[in-house]
Amino acid sequence: MTRRTFSVLSLLCAQGALVRRARAESSPSSLRGKLTTVGEQAGALTLPGGELVFLTGDEPTRGVLRDARLNGVDFEVIGRRLRPGWFEIEPIHKRAMFVHKDGKKLFVTYWCAVCAIRTYTPGICWCCQEETALDLRESLEISNS
Repeated sequence: MTRRTFSVLSLLCAQGALVRRARAESSPSSLRGKLTTVGEQAGALTLPGGELVFLTGDEPTRGVLRDARLNGVDFEVIGRRLRPGWFEIEPIHKRAMFVHKDGKKLFVTYWCAVCAIRTYTPGICWCCQEETALDLRESLEISNS
């Protein structure tokens, strides 16, 4: 093996270790606390120790954070710390927001009883134009009952 080949292989191994370390540091984590609605762009969690962490995410996620029906609930989110005091929730399609109630971890969903349409952010039903109801679910499985 030549010095050049050895140097290139060493460099590639070091780069691989850095990439693995960066991925591990940015892997999703969870936060749980009391949800507070904080205006149009974010919500916040008050963690058990009293720390206030502002939450953000994609627009559908921010829609959930603005839902007054969730204000004050025991809320869990999955995502990444952006900087001290800020946490970015995974995109809405990753189902990264939960309510803890009566010892159960519940998915946050919204339901239109008129059209039988489920969504994952609050608002009006795209079909009938009625407001969707908050529908906390233990599972996202579709049942025939």
